[in-house]
Amino acid sequence: MLAVVDRVAFEFFGIAIYWYAIIIVTGIILAMFLSSREAVRVGLKADDVTDFMLVGLPVALIGARLYYVLFDLPTYMADPLQIFNVRSGGLAIYGGLIAGGIWLIIFCRHQFIPIWKFLDIAAPSIILAQGIGRWGNFMNHEAYGAITTKNFLTNLHLPQFIIDNMYIEGHFRQPTFLYESVWNVLGFLVLIILRNKKIFKEGEVVLSYIIWYSFGRFFIEGMRSDSLYLFGSIRISQALSFVLFFAAWGILVYRRKNNHELKDYDRSRGKDRFLI
Repeated sequence: MLAVVDRVAFEFFGIAIYWYAIIIVTGIILAMFLSSREAVRVGLKADDVTDFMLVGLPVALIGARLYYVLFDLPTYMADPLQIFNVRSGGLAIYGGLIAGGIWLIIFCRHQFIPIWKFLDIAAPSIILAQGIGRWGNFMNHEAYGAITTKNFLTNLHLPQFIIDNMYIEGHFRQPTFLYESVWNVLGFLVLIILRNKKIFKEGEVVLSYIIWYSFGRFFIEGMRSDSLYLFGSIRISQALSFVLFFAAWGILVYRRKNNHELKDYDRSRGKDRFLI
C-alpha cells in the first residue's frame, strides 16, 4: 500500500494550512536571513533586505500567480474565484522573479543602493529558496515528470516516501521536482564556493545564478508533463530559460571585455566573510 502524504499539514480555526505554504515560507525566511547577513558583509544594512521584502514579497507572489494564471487562462476564466486560491499551489517561479526584479530596480533607485550589488547579495539565497520550494510542489503533487516505472524510481535509491508519492494519476512519475531541487542546492553551493574564492566581479554572482538556473531548468522542464505552454509544443519555461541563459552569458562576457573598471565583489567589511 502506498503511503501518500496529505497535502494539508493542519487546520487552524477551520482553515486548512498546506505543506506547500509552510515550505515556501520556510525558504523565504531562510533567504531573508542569509541575504541580511551578506548585506552587512558588503557594507549595506540588514534592514535594506527587510525593507525590500516588505513590498517585494507580496509583489513576487502576485507576479508568480499572474504568470501562472495568464498561461492557463481558460481554466481560470471558467471559475475566476480560483485565481485567488493560492493556498494549494499554482505559483510560477519565473513570474515571481520578473515581478520581484522590477520592484528591486525601483527600490534600489529610491534607496540609492547599487543594483548589481543588491542582486549579488540576493542571488545565492534565491536559488536555495527555490530548491527548498520544490518540496512544496512535491507535497502538492506538482512539477512531476513523464510516466515511468516503480523499478526506475527504486533504482535511483530514493526514499520510499518519495517513490510512493510519485504515483500520480494512476502512474509512477519522474521526480522532476527532486531533480530541480538538487540542481538548485548544488547551484547555491557553487555560488558560495566561487564567491568565497573571490573570482567574481560585481554583478557576476547574479549573472552566474541566472546561467546556472536557466541551464538546468531548460532540460528539467523538458522532462515535465505538467508544463505551461506558450504555443504548440513550446514550453514557456524552456523558452524563457533559453533566452535568459544566453542573455546572462552575453552580459557577463561583454562586461568582462569592455568594462575594465569593474569592481571586485567585496566582502571585506564582515569579520566572518568566508562563511555562508
